[in-house]
Amino acid sequence: QVQLVESGGGLVQAGGSLRLSCAASGPTFSRYAMGWFRQAPGKEREFVAVITWIGGNIYYADSVKGRFTISRDNAKNTLYLQMNSLKPEDTAVYYCAACDRYSGTFYLPVHSYEYNFWGQGTQVTVSS
Repeated sequence: QVQLVESGGGLVQAGGSLRLSCAASGPTFSRYAMGWFRQAPGKEREFVAVITWIGGNIYYADSVKGRFTISRDNAKNTLYLQMNSLKPEDTAVYYCAACDRYSGTFYLPVHSYEYNFWGQGTQVTVSS
């Protein structure tokens, strides 16, 4: 069982930056592909970014490509999302998620149903 706790959300002006963190419990963090998703009010949860278990593969949604950077520190059991050039449309609750279905591969899960474990979410609000 993996427990995930996000932090780092807040209120920021358009053009600003935030860094989200996701602390994971459990000794097998390095085996999981880790992803970030977000959900805005009245909208479905959407994929943001994913990083494979050893960080060899990374993939971003087109809406954040070039502005967001996903990374992980397996020694610290922590996942990060650096968000730059934030826009009002980035306003959402951001969730980190862990997927162990493809451990040992470089497959990039981008669908929420592929993930086994979820954090509680952290609110990001970007004002115009």
